[in-house]
Parts: sequence; C-alpha cells; structure tokens
Amino acid sequence: MSGVADLQDIFQHAVLASDAVPGLFVREGVLEKGGFDLYINAYRARLRAALKDNYPVLFLALGDDAFADMANAYLEKKPSRFRSIRWFGDGLRVFLDEHPNTLPHPALADLASMDWTLRCAFDAGDASVCDVEYLRSIAPELWPQMRFALHPSVVLVDLNWRIETIWHALSENAGAQTEEPDAFAHTLLVWRQALECKWRSLGIAEAIALRSVVQGDCFADVCSALPILDDENLIDASTLAASMLQQWVADGLLVRDAASE
Repeated sequence: MSGVADLQDIFQHAVLASDAVPGLFVREGVLEKGGFDLYINAYRARLRAALKDNYPVLFLALGDDAFADMANAYLEKKPSRFRSIRWFGDGLRVFLDEHPNTLPHPALADLASMDWTLRCAFDAGDASVCDVEYLRSIAPELWPQMRFALHPSVVLVDLNWRIETIWHALSENAGAQTEEPDAFAHTLLVWRQALECKWRSLGIAEAIALRSVVQGDCFADVCSALPILDDENLIDASTLAASMLQQWVADGLLVRDAASE
C-alpha cells in the first residue's frame, strides 16, 4: 500500500506543480509522449471553467484570453483546496488586491466581489422571515429593546467603484458597451428572496443601520447610530429606522430573533 500512496503523492504533485513527467511514470517512453500532459491540462482547464462559472460577469468584462491569464495566475498562487470546485475562487478578491496588475482596471475587482457574493447568496441557507403583521404585533414599550436578525443570504459588500450599472449591462447583454466607472466608496446589499438573488446600492444611513443590525444592536441603538442630517435636513432617527424596517420586511431581509434582552 505504501507504494500506491507514494505513487499518488507523486502524481498529485506533478499535476499541481505542472512538473515534467516524473521518472516513476515513464514506462518505455509512453508517458513521455504526452499522456501525462492530459492530466495536467485537464486539471487546469476544469478549474478555469469553474472560475468562469463562479465569476460570469467578470469573465464577460475581461474576455477569454485576459480571463484565462488571470485564472492561471490565481491557480498558481491559490490552488483548489475544496472537495467541490463550486468553491474554487473563494480567495480571488484577496488575490486581486494583492496583485493589482493582474487586471487592466481596478474596478474589475469590485465586479469580482459582486459576482462571488451573488453566487454565495444563492447557496446560502434559508429561514422564516418577518412579515408586517409581526411588526404590528410588537407592543410600543418593547420597541427600544427589539433585536432583529438578517436572513442567512444577506451580505453587505464594500465597493470602491460604481460598477453596478456595468454588472447589470453585461449580465443582460454580453456584448454591451460600458463606460469607465467612477471611483466611489459605498456599500452593496446582496440577498436572496425566494429563489432569486437581488442587490441594491445603499445610502449612507441605510448602510449604517444594517451594520448595526449585523452587530446585534437593539432598535434603540440602531436609531442612535443613524446620522441626524439627510441632505442638510434634520431627520427623526426612529421614523427613518421604522421606514427602513418596512423596506427590509418587504425585501425579505429580516428573520425573527430575540424579541428583547
């Protein structure tokens, strides 16, 4: 059995490292003629295909050759570590940030973040969401200490560029012509409603409120975290937060958690 294990280790190393065919595999020149190359090439081709599937809009933005170059560079630095290739590419955004010259434009890294987050939202778990009747059933005196939890598919993504219109245009039409995006730090909300993955860009106030919910803050603390100015007009934080809650319920973002401390 040790001989088989050694053979498997050498085989795996050769495939992962793209080494020349190890002498152990050369029998009368058969593998020297390219037989082993089939395994090396097929392994990389399958992982490139998986990356393309996980990052469909990034692929459309880059094109075949540029995407293949990026995929090969990623594979060399971050070989697959999961049993399922569904998760290959989980570290692509970090890799792109560490190797910015891999992309022709830095905004494409945000496209990668959006692609991956939407794919993960589809695979996320499920939970029973709050409805309007549940909100109406909460006694007024309980509201300050109310806590809400977000649906398992909800993710807040920090973006540095206005790439949403590009993502939408390419996902609707692979040949769409897009303009260079503006640099703009903001937050993207991604979630799944039923079987449909959705997203929308958040304003500052809503991003702050949702992050407060993520931290487990009670309703009073969520209100306290909100800015008191909106377009230079004074706003009532509790009214704004209540309006947001109604929108979150309509979107299916909230699940029922601890009602009070």
